[in-house]
Amino acid sequence: MTENAQQQPPAPSTDLPTQYAPADVEGPLYERWVERGYFEADEKSDKPPYTIVIPPPNVTGSLHLGHAFEHTLIDALTRRKRMQGFETLWQPGMDHAGIATQNVVERELAKENKSRHDLGREAFVERVWQWKAESGGQISGQMRRLGDGVAWSRERFTMDEGLSQAVQTIFKRLYDDELIYRAERIINWCPRCLTAISDIEVEYQDDDGELVSMKYGDGDDTIVVATTRAETMLGDTAVAVHPEDERYKHLVGKLVKLPLTDRSIPVVADEHVDPEFGTGAVKVTPAHDPNDFEIGQRHGLPALTIMDEHAVITAHGPFQGQDRLEARSAIVAALRAEGRIVAEKRPYVHSVGHCSRCKTTIEPRLSMQWWVKVGPLAKAAGDAVRDGRVKIHPQEMEKRYFDWVDNLHDWCISRQLWWGHRIPVWYGPNGEVVCVGPDEEPPSGEGWRQDTDVLDTWFSSGLWPFSTLGWPEQTESLAKFYPNSVLVTGYDILFFWVARMMMFGLYAMDGTPPFHTIALHGMVRDQFGKKMSKSFGNAVNPLDWMDKYGSDALRFTLARGANPGVDVPIGEDWVQGSRNFANKIWNATRFAMMNGATVDGPLPDPSRMSATDRWILSRLNTVVAEVDAYYDDYQFAKLSDALFHFAWDEVFDWYVELSKTTFQAGGEAAEVSKRVLGEVLDVTLKLLHPVVPFVTETLWTTLTGGESVVIADWPKDSGFRDAAAEREIESLQSVITEVRRFRADQGLQPGQRVPARLTLDGTPFATHEAAIRQLLRLQPEGDAFTATATLPVAGAEVALDLSGTIDVAAERKRLAKDLAAAEKEKSQAGAKLGNEAFLAKAPDHVVDKIRTRLAKAEEDITRIQAQLERLPQA
Repeated sequence: MTENAQQQPPAPSTDLPTQYAPADVEGPLYERWVERGYFEADEKSDKPPYTIVIPPPNVTGSLHLGHAFEHTLIDALTRRKRMQGFETLWQPGMDHAGIATQNVVERELAKENKSRHDLGREAFVERVWQWKAESGGQISGQMRRLGDGVAWSRERFTMDEGLSQAVQTIFKRLYDDELIYRAERIINWCPRCLTAISDIEVEYQDDDGELVSMKYGDGDDTIVVATTRAETMLGDTAVAVHPEDERYKHLVGKLVKLPLTDRSIPVVADEHVDPEFGTGAVKVTPAHDPNDFEIGQRHGLPALTIMDEHAVITAHGPFQGQDRLEARSAIVAALRAEGRIVAEKRPYVHSVGHCSRCKTTIEPRLSMQWWVKVGPLAKAAGDAVRDGRVKIHPQEMEKRYFDWVDNLHDWCISRQLWWGHRIPVWYGPNGEVVCVGPDEEPPSGEGWRQDTDVLDTWFSSGLWPFSTLGWPEQTESLAKFYPNSVLVTGYDILFFWVARMMMFGLYAMDGTPPFHTIALHGMVRDQFGKKMSKSFGNAVNPLDWMDKYGSDALRFTLARGANPGVDVPIGEDWVQGSRNFANKIWNATRFAMMNGATVDGPLPDPSRMSATDRWILSRLNTVVAEVDAYYDDYQFAKLSDALFHFAWDEVFDWYVELSKTTFQAGGEAAEVSKRVLGEVLDVTLKLLHPVVPFVTETLWTTLTGGESVVIADWPKDSGFRDAAAEREIESLQSVITEVRRFRADQGLQPGQRVPARLTLDGTPFATHEAAIRQLLRLQPEGDAFTATATLPVAGAEVALDLSGTIDVAAERKRLAKDLAAAEKEKSQAGAKLGNEAFLAKAPDHVVDKIRTRLAKAEEDITRIQAQLERLPQA
């Protein structure tokens, strides 16, 4: 057996503790891996590159199950590729998370009865850096607990010096290419965070509100409009109707009185209006609604801002100084007093946008902001997928991607914050506007000032695949590791992050996309499929489960649920089951080593092997091929399941058990089986390692004496198959399984020995009598043997003498009672299903339940009758 970069291994040891204790193993093992540099990447290497970036977690964050899930998948991919001989880079780092981080530090200041304005901008930013140094980034330690094989020496932060240079560089290039501009347009405004937020940072939910229909104008010039935001009527500058709506043609071009004000506003005709919805007339508030803004632009309407940044009314009149919600009620009351309210509907459930950070209801607001002209960038991002340069996995997710990039609006990138990348634009005393690149000196002198806004966090994280490699410098790392091999991320940030990286990567890297494949996974949910949330009381700290069951158990549970693009349910009992699997691996490997399993020397020739040996090697190579295919298709659940069943069912429960008699007998056959068992364990531990790294490292190094499974060679399918041996062992398994089932049906204890006569002549497994007797606790027949039950199975015959083991009369009485109950259940269920009146009235789920009862009763009858037939006569 060969391992990369290792010296002559010491002799294998069987000195394994009787029980696996993850807490004693995981921490020291991980530090050893890091100290030996296994996870580092060398840009000078002639190995083929394999690159994955970590979706940078927020510096404010901590490891949640979503992180643990995603990191497990990425770590499994990179560990396998490392073993396959690739120069593997898993790029770590964190995002500065503008709004979230500023909110955290502002809350800390509030405890001191201070605000950021008390400190001033420079001192506040310094305070945030101080907070990051002291409290931020705890997730790094938690990543180590999980076993993340990241290149720690390359860790980056979206506000570090190199990435700041990248941000300034691309801003300047986009500005010079007229792809960044400043304009007054409607934005999503958070009155709590006091900043603009992009469309993708708005979360929509159904809220209870009110729908108020109110009358504008008087007499023949009356027109009724409806709104859920009555307070915005103070900023109305028109009423719009459809050009072909006959009801309002006489009003188009006329002025109508706007209630509660001293203004009259025009009625305009615009095709945006749906004449079938409501009254067919809509109020137009260009400064406080995106659709109204567009109507206003088309008709040259003024835009009146009637709220400040805190969503407080600024319009002159009795409502000035009131909060928007307070003003809403007051305005409706005032309209009602004037007889202007035509109808009121409350509660009126409708979709309302909320800030994704603080959950405050957002306010559409006309504001001067910086924008990215996304048209050409988004087209390039769409084309890269359409022409096959980038593949989205699973493929059905492509539609969601195209629906997004093909309909992108220009991106508002300015934020009214202090923490973040400050916009590199200076304004002069005479209206000058200068965008400054990273190698340019900003203008100075009296009257010059820098823009006070910072950039959207997604602007800098959109550069992540290349800025982390040294761009805009043409570094060796950039040449070696760009583009990324694959991006592994959740479908929920396909729009937030993935589209941004696609646009910026193609733009900055001369048409080369940032990754070859986008592998999308689902969200982690609780065992009932419900979203995990602190408010629901079902959120889980993954550290708790790692402390209790070990990191391998958590990782295996998450990987085993990871079907591409599908949400992942998880419950504690599943993690406990994975802990049991880790223990099974430990105990079985320990047993095998104590019985002489070895990796010394080449495998014996198949002609020297038993059918059992050839069977397990044939199955082993099949599983190697299956696992490789599943990895290449990002089918983590399937590969984990295949390994689970192969390791537990075939290796531990069958091959190890079938080999015990061979080991006990000794001789050449035992030596061959010991070498085969060593080979099977060596390969199986390697296959399992990417998903369960800690227990496999401990066992593999003990079994083989190798330096580390982290740098061992990934198994290859040798091509060895033996269909005859597989058929033989399958038949043998059928015999053993059937007799075990019969023993259980008869109430025999697992260890209870029963006299038996085996007729195996002419069957393909006649040489397995010793194993069959040992596994089934069957003793020789003896002189007084009487065949009281005979089981023909798979061409063999097993005759059992049960006369001294069970009370046949009592067993027949018990089974007869069970049979009567099953027949009664069948009769009742059958009668209901035969009743046409019942079927016509009963709900589908009730009928399905009765059908299930009938099928179960029929199955029970067949089983019990077979048991009665096998019993000896009383």
